[in-house]
Amino acid sequence: MKNLLRNSIILLLPFVLMIVINESFRSSIKERPFHYNGFTTMNSDVRIKNKCTWNCHNHTSYCKDHHLKILKHYTSFTDKIYEGEIHLLRSSGVYELANIVILVIAIPFLIFYFLIKGLDMRDEMKKLKRNA
Repeated sequence: MKNLLRNSIILLLPFVLMIVINESFRSSIKERPFHYNGFTTMNSDVRIKNKCTWNCHNHTSYCKDHHLKILKHYTSFTDKIYEGEIHLLRSSGVYELANIVILVIAIPFLIFYFLIKGLDMRDEMKKLKRNA
């Protein structure tokens, strides 16, 4: 029962935190929302020099020129990974669905799974130490 509560909290906390942060900033967004495939997004697609918007998603070079500060020296390395990931998602033929399945469901699930496995192994080692 203790592990079920722990695992549930670990699973739900990132989603709750994301929703709380997004909703707390929603009222401060003054730009017109972006509409895409029948969905209205929280952020706009207007080019803003001091803020990332959907324009940064759609035109990565604009974002790199205006918003990238700390990691600018690593773009020669990270661009290969980023472009490879985008190419992989686009090659599926259903970019939006692949994006959700891989980046929103599969990778977070794997992180959750290995985190829980690690915590379970730690608990098992503690039990073994106590019994030894």
